[in-house]
Amino acid sequence: MIRLLYIFCFVLFSLFCTAQQHPVAFITKADAAFVKANLEKYPVLQKSFRELKNQIDPLLTQDIDVPFPKDPAGGYTHDRHKANYMLMFNAGLLYNVTGDAKYALFVKNILKKYAAMNPGLKNHPEATSSSPGRIFWQALNDANWMLYSGLAYDMVRNSFTTAERKQIEDGAFKPEVDYVTRDLKDWFNLLHNHAVWACAGVGAIGIATDNKDYIDMALYGTTKDGKKGFLAQMDNLFSPDGYYTEGPYYTRYAILPYALLANAVNNTNPGIKIFEHRDRILFKALNTCLQQTNINGQFFPLNDALKEKDYTSNELVTAVDIFWKVYGPNNNWLAVAEKQDRVIVSRGGAEVAAALAAKPGAKMNYKTLESTDGVKGDEGGVSILRAGSGKDLTSLIFKYTSHGLSHGHFDKLNINLFDHGNEILTDYGSVRFIGVEQKYGGRYLPENTKYAAQTIAHNTLVADETSHFNGIGEEGEKYHSDKLYNNFSNPDALVIAAKDEHAYSNIAMQRQVALINIPGGKRLVVDIFEANSQSAHQYDLPFQYNGQLISTSFPYRTFATSLQTLGSKNGYQFLWKEAEADVKAPMVQFTFLNQAKFYTLSSLVPDSAKIFLTRSGANDPNFNLRREPAFIIRRKDTSPVFVNVLEIHGDYDSVNEFSKDAYSSISSIAMIENNADQLLVEIITGGKKLQLAKMKKDFSTTSNHTTAGGLTWKGPYAIWYDGKKM
Repeated sequence: MIRLLYIFCFVLFSLFCTAQQHPVAFITKADAAFVKANLEKYPVLQKSFRELKNQIDPLLTQDIDVPFPKDPAGGYTHDRHKANYMLMFNAGLLYNVTGDAKYALFVKNILKKYAAMNPGLKNHPEATSSSPGRIFWQALNDANWMLYSGLAYDMVRNSFTTAERKQIEDGAFKPEVDYVTRDLKDWFNLLHNHAVWACAGVGAIGIATDNKDYIDMALYGTTKDGKKGFLAQMDNLFSPDGYYTEGPYYTRYAILPYALLANAVNNTNPGIKIFEHRDRILFKALNTCLQQTNINGQFFPLNDALKEKDYTSNELVTAVDIFWKVYGPNNNWLAVAEKQDRVIVSRGGAEVAAALAAKPGAKMNYKTLESTDGVKGDEGGVSILRAGSGKDLTSLIFKYTSHGLSHGHFDKLNINLFDHGNEILTDYGSVRFIGVEQKYGGRYLPENTKYAAQTIAHNTLVADETSHFNGIGEEGEKYHSDKLYNNFSNPDALVIAAKDEHAYSNIAMQRQVALINIPGGKRLVVDIFEANSQSAHQYDLPFQYNGQLISTSFPYRTFATSLQTLGSKNGYQFLWKEAEADVKAPMVQFTFLNQAKFYTLSSLVPDSAKIFLTRSGANDPNFNLRREPAFIIRRKDTSPVFVNVLEIHGDYDSVNEFSKDAYSSISSIAMIENNADQLLVEIITGGKKLQLAKMKKDFSTTSNHTTAGGLTWKGPYAIWYDGKKM
């Protein structure tokens, strides 16, 4: 049935696209007229238009350089070509809105230079990957160039003579399209964000040049059977609720080519209903992506993410404006657009600008959210547990996904925490200085795989100083974690649990995390991590934290004059062992300060453990790594249970020099019951009992259970506070 649908769409599109009235790929004549009519009405639209003019107008009389490619990311030629395709795109917009031929001539002159250069290009001299570029060091950037240059050409092609069109289409575009669809055919046909860009680039050029062959390859793959190509990317790279398997940072990147080519297809053939495809998957993708951000708009740094990237980036400005035009008004998008403070000069951008003028001050409605992973939604997922609102928002991220393709990390059952806009329990993200040529040409640095992707760099369990799946990505790609249960119905007691039985061949892991609001204003993260094995192992449970150490409940030995590494491989070689302690107390506590809040990690130590205070940066002679601290609990056991409670408490006023509620309210943690079927943990906080019971095997929501002490409940877990069930 799906195959027949692809064939039907293929025939329908082929018939429709043979003759179009240009421009049609990004903006139409009607769109341009709408923008022009509203330019003076809406401040953000007017501001965005003037920014384009201020960028382009001073360059109109200049000879724009189109240099022979030689530099990696961050080098002159790389940045020049990147700037060129955006200049052409923006000038094309100005031409359509103003009607002034000088902008079309500007684009034409640049494209003619590419028409002269591109046929003679070979693989880029700085290429290091299996998909080298021609204009850039990697083909991904060439795909960016194709997409924006194709859209720019469409916007100005009515100013070209027939001979000039042939010159541009044969000289500037054909060598690039032939290269990615023939020489890099396997790469073009991948199900991967790089191939999304490649399909979008070829598709945009196809629509701009009325080339049916290009369009068909873009939509249906080089064999045109629908198993690859743009529509297959929409079918295979998102879960049913819009989660992209490489994480929110890469959703942000991939959503742009999805939005741009879908917009072009919708303009040329609305009958395909591409924005309705797969139950409006692009709409879901944008919403899911935006929910996976901190209150300052930065994306949660899962996998190979750069922490600085947020939803004010060009990709999200474009997506919000295009989707607004298609799907209609959306309050969350409006809140994001207000932070972006600019729009694309398009009909969608004008409509967003009108909404901003009519309804300023929209607020992003962050909510507790579960996002499944995998095409069918059956490959684990990631949940965000949220409490509070506005600046008081707490977001606990629990990651139990599949590996995440080539950008995945070895971090099964990992947690991160954001509070009051700050990252508290951290994830390193990626080791890369994108756009900085001095740092390995702006590419991923060696420490990215050697440290940042390794398990010890995350907040999850490490056995025998060995990363999950032995740090082999191909092995990790075979498996995913599984959710056991969750309950988000009570906002004061949000619970999620998952398991992983493949990260280690002989160890099964389960983790339950709960975000709990205690009456009186306290907020706790209760983390129960179980490992089950037939033999003894050394287990490390790290908590990468962001803040200043304030106090510990245990004495420790420092190594201020003779630092040693925590280990010699699997990321351990990058950690300085700054202090260690042997602890035997039932509970140890560690308090740190982040901005104006105190955070105390209280850890159950049922027999004995080692505590390490570490900092990244060992074996790093080029200073590629950030120097970040961690608190690591080490135990040797067969099947240990780690119980940790992170308490958010107090306030610190550095201006007026006083602190309030700076001490933890937790006085004890005890394991009341722990057998083959269930466990019961008791936490004394503020003099009152917080009890958590959980099942180890029976996760049915209808099963009844009883503890040895007589507590009864139904379902896989239960929480009581001060004798009352939460």
